Amino acid sequence: MPLRVAVIGAGRMGQGLALALSRAGAKVTLLGRRVRPVPAPLVVQVDDWAGGCREADVLLIATPDGVVPAIAERLATEQVVSARQAVLHLSGLLDRDALRALDGTSAGLGSFHPLQTVSDPAAAPERLRGAYAGIEGDGRALAAGEALASLLGMTPVRIPPGAKPAYHAGATLVANYTVVLTGMAVRLAEEAGVPTDVAAKIYLPLQHGAALNLDRLAPADALTGAIRRGDTATVAAHLAALSSADRALYAVVGLEALALSRRAGLEEGLAAEVESVLRAATGR
Repeated sequence: MPLRVAVIGAGRMGQGLALALSRAGAKVTLLGRRVRPVPAPLVVQVDDWAGGCREADVLLIATPDGVVPAIAERLATEQVVSARQAVLHLSGLLDRDALRALDGTSAGLGSFHPLQTVSDPAAAPERLRGAYAGIEGDGRALAAGEALASLLGMTPVRIPPGAKPAYHAGATLVANYTVVLTGMAVRLAEEAGVPTDVAAKIYLPLQHGAALNLDRLAPADALTGAIRRGDTATVAAHLAALSSADRALYAVVGLEALALSRRAGLEEGLAAEVESVLRAATGR
């Protein structure tokens, strides 16, 4: 019998996971507050949440973090969760405690956090395959998370209790801040006189190259550039060209780059010179 999954929340990640699970052979019910266009063969079910949840083996709560406890309360109040089921939310920050309203059900409780961005639900099956998923919770929730990951072609990673905020901060740096730093780089290129249409694309091959390096190497070995080679003059020139706000950000991130460079074997005399320039720019 195929795994039966109820996905509560028809946003991009909810749709994407529902589509990926459906294509992997699971029987999926997508539950939402209103009817909306979704990729075939999905449909959003709005009128019978109770039936969709009772029939499921696994319930996935794919809502914003602030709504997760309220959904757990609703499920508990409507008595649609039983001991044979597992309930997992998708938050990268929250842990099992967000589902404490369901403690009395004896269901497996925890979280399943796909470490992948999903801007287009139709592309989710391919985007999720090969990605990692952070899982936590009680034993049955962990087992359910590992089964989902296997079905989706993902690699599950167990996150220890209390560790999700730091884990999620790392995900934010890699995904969200990469986009932010790219936006900053595009702005600097435009300020340097690069045409806007070119500035929007000029750094993309460089980003792709860096990502390919990271696919093969540890960060310390993948790092290149002025700080990695101990080129204090270039670092100082960069800092001089930036506004005070941009200079502070460059310097703070630069100190992290310097730590990697030292780990990779940068000669200490050169490292100390670079550190002096960076710390002067941060004021510390």
